[in-house]
Amino acid sequence: MKCLRCQNEDPTLFFEVHGQWICRKCLDFGPLPAGQLPRKPKLCRTRWIGKPVLEFELMPFQKEVSAKALEILQSGKDVLIYAAAGAGKTEISLESICWYLAQGKKVCFAISRRQVVIEIASRLSKNFPELKVIAVCEGMTKITDADLIVCTTHQLYRYPFCFDLLILDELDAFPYAGNQVLEAIASQSCIGQKMLLSATPDAKSLRAIENHEMEMVNLFKRPHQKPLCVPDVVTCSKFRMVIKIIRKCKKHIRNGKQVLLFVPRIADTRWMKWVLKPFFAVDVIHSKSKDKDEIMARFHARKSMVLICTTLLERGITVPSVQVIVYRADHLVFTTASLIQIFGRAGRSFKDPYGEGTAYIQSPSKALNECLSQLNHMNNVSGVQENRPDAKPWPGFSRGRDFCARNARKS
Repeated sequence: MKCLRCQNEDPTLFFEVHGQWICRKCLDFGPLPAGQLPRKPKLCRTRWIGKPVLEFELMPFQKEVSAKALEILQSGKDVLIYAAAGAGKTEISLESICWYLAQGKKVCFAISRRQVVIEIASRLSKNFPELKVIAVCEGMTKITDADLIVCTTHQLYRYPFCFDLLILDELDAFPYAGNQVLEAIASQSCIGQKMLLSATPDAKSLRAIENHEMEMVNLFKRPHQKPLCVPDVVTCSKFRMVIKIIRKCKKHIRNGKQVLLFVPRIADTRWMKWVLKPFFAVDVIHSKSKDKDEIMARFHARKSMVLICTTLLERGITVPSVQVIVYRADHLVFTTASLIQIFGRAGRSFKDPYGEGTAYIQSPSKALNECLSQLNHMNNVSGVQENRPDAKPWPGFSRGRDFCARNARKS
């Protein structure tokens, strides 16, 4: 027995119904008898020849990466674009999207998280005003076909054997990362090439590159050519963290900036809101929030100045002039990849390229040390060494662990 959707062959993960063996492993996506292929849907195929509308023209180094990625796809190979957060991964994919659409081929942009799907769909609608672009995710599944489809990786089960180009953004993010069922469904949906976009590539992708199964192109420089935000690290007790966070938020808001305040647990969002509410216009968002779209709309409209959030917003969210604070950055929930993404929210705007990040910790953090090392490495490779005007001198992180340890002892 074998499930031809998720590739499950474990006999203990099948059950019999009316003489047919059904796979339990991917039952959430609908019952599928063993040995039976999922039905391919009928989708429109639009041949479109044109150019995307861009708010800013791509920089020469972005154009170079974009052309190289398309060249690899045209050779029949998959490509990984390893780019820093805010380097313009979405914009770099546009040339490839245009080429596939010009051939009358089907393109899909798949992302792990619903909130990011909505944001990317909105951006692509502006890039391709002549095309119909839809977001397919929880609560938005009445229409599932358009010229360009943006969906969560979960929704790819609707599209077996459909896409000539599948763009997988942030494939190392939960819930896609390490999920064998979602990986199998994504592979089945693609009949052509894949373009993987990530600021933190996973080990599986890097192995595929080493084995020459896939090619990689790098881009660590943002369009405004200012350095990536390398956060300040503050070591203190939890009580002092809260006092310092209030002072830091006051400083940012006084300067006309908004704040993304990341906390490790949903429970932390509740008491943190209670503490901050007397001082600022505060909102809270996490995976269980029922009105996520309204909360984000208020924040984009600057009706709230501090948004307390979990790792739900670590990826794909762009807010001009936002500053980033992480409470308990040494908590286990904050991995190296998530911290790189979190601090990548700052300094993305042309008008305000010097984003500030602050990480509050109680004890040394291996994940934070690695995050700092990688951010400094990206800045070094890109040749961007200029610090933001108000930055403190950075001690260097060739011995980052020792630095955090010294600060922990001082506290």
